[in-house]
Amino acid sequence: MSDTLTEQEIVQQCLKGDNKAQELLFQTFSNKMFAVCLRYTSTREDAEDILQMGFIKIFKNLSKFEFKGSFEGWMRKIFVNTAIEHYRKNVKWMYAEDAQEVNIANAEISILEKLKAEDLLKLVQNLPVGYRTVFNLFVVEGYGHLEIAEQLGISESTSKTQLFKARASLQEMIKKIE
Repeated sequence: MSDTLTEQEIVQQCLKGDNKAQELLFQTFSNKMFAVCLRYTSTREDAEDILQMGFIKIFKNLSKFEFKGSFEGWMRKIFVNTAIEHYRKNVKWMYAEDAQEVNIANAEISILEKLKAEDLLKLVQNLPVGYRTVFNLFVVEGYGHLEIAEQLGISESTSKTQLFKARASLQEMIKKIE
């Protein structure tokens, strides 16, 4: 944060409308939150839109943070939810509603461990938006399929199918790189 102000003091100053504290909060967390936004989009412009909307929500709801748990974690959740909202407003799902259950237990991608984080991010950004969203929510954020289904308004089996297809697509992309 700052050498002179604690995280709590910065939040308190932001709540009082202090523009310098708001700028400090933005500067401190914008790069990390932008990385979160990038994982859910295929363009920098969309990620920038989500980043802007996320910070608007942060400042609007700052009084709701009770300093129980990680402030950064609280912010991250807002950015993930903002990305989901952006997705819901701007994209239609391309899936069969009655997708069959898919066994994904053996679909692990061991080669992903060999890739650099930047390379993996680029590959994930190239996934179709439905695949990318479910992949990020499941693999990166740790949501379960039931939670993902509820968040996105899809069936649990569709979430599983989207994850399976995302992993299969990533495997194909990686094979092309090798």
